[in-house]
Amino acid sequence: MSDDRPIALDEYPVHQAPLSMKHLVTGDRNAYDRCIFQVFDHEGRALLIAGLGVYPNTGVIDAYATLRLGDRLHAVRASDALTDDRMNLAVGPLRITVDEPLRRLTLHCDADPDDPGSLSYDITWSADFPAVWEPHHIQRRGDRLMLEGRRFVQAGKCAGVIRAAGEEIQVTAGEWTGTRDRSWGVRPIPGEEGGRAAEELRPEGFHWLWVPVRFEDRFLMVIVQEDADGHRSLNEALLVRDGERDIQLGWPHADITYRPGTRDPRTAVVHLTDQTRKPVELGVEILASSPLAVGAGYPPATDWQHGTWQGRGWTDRRVYDLTDPTAHPAAAYGVTDHSARFTLDGRTGHGIFEHGSFGRHDPSGFTGYASVAP
Repeated sequence: MSDDRPIALDEYPVHQAPLSMKHLVTGDRNAYDRCIFQVFDHEGRALLIAGLGVYPNTGVIDAYATLRLGDRLHAVRASDALTDDRMNLAVGPLRITVDEPLRRLTLHCDADPDDPGSLSYDITWSADFPAVWEPHHIQRRGDRLMLEGRRFVQAGKCAGVIRAAGEEIQVTAGEWTGTRDRSWGVRPIPGEEGGRAAEELRPEGFHWLWVPVRFEDRFLMVIVQEDADGHRSLNEALLVRDGERDIQLGWPHADITYRPGTRDPRTAVVHLTDQTRKPVELGVEILASSPLAVGAGYPPATDWQHGTWQGRGWTDRRVYDLTDPTAHPAAAYGVTDHSARFTLDGRTGHGIFEHGSFGRHDPSGFTGYASVAP
């Protein structure tokens, strides 16, 4: 039975519809509200990715953390029944605390009590720049709305400690960077029959870049989404400086150098345009890579995906060996987060070069799902 009594959030003037904050306007099972953080050092030694999501219409809350350290990926995942306490961003050993909205958050993971050497961390994430909106994101398959998301993105510094494999890693503000986004809306979760549209309207290709970069005095955000023939459905190039008006930097184009025999980027140049139409180049050097389909629960992960019901109090820990790509074949058809060093107008910055390219992409010369760089 449903309990329709008011919840704590109903005390606050935050309602967007004549409903309790317990309920969504949409009944779509794929409704979601979640976040992701990337925490990484400037030498490419470690890349921590952590996130938490709620799925109100399936009654699920889940969270994850992965740490790329050398060729090992240490992963923690947890899932449970969603409660009415939406301010409590915790599930299993994973917790996010909003200390000061849009300014400071704390990321925490408990160690496995039976394995003191397992992944754990305590990190303070502090914003250096205002959060900015990304473009409204909409995808359809035929007439069916598959994805509609609203998202903001932000960059800052991190401080704290990460523990894994018996090692304690100090996270220091001058030597580490943090990026994050928050998004909500409708996004596919596993378990739904796709019907005719999934069978007959399968996309021929998908190409994606999501690139938040932190420099000392500015933040740069680049987004590109294209289909098989290069038609662009999402586009952003925005330069942010605290206290100043955001500057649009045109229609970004990326020249990506891939590792031969793969679609694994090694370097790139993103071509931008300033307000005087002068060309601006963003240089990219990949430092460390973490495929989101391994450990982090993003499609097409084969062992766990976000929003799926695992039962109450489910926690899973494992360590993946990333030296053999054939051990994780799904990773090649999912998005990968790469920590990277960037150059722009003589400045050096650090950020994430999130990249996914599957199927045909004419501008890159990829002819199908089996096509790779020469």
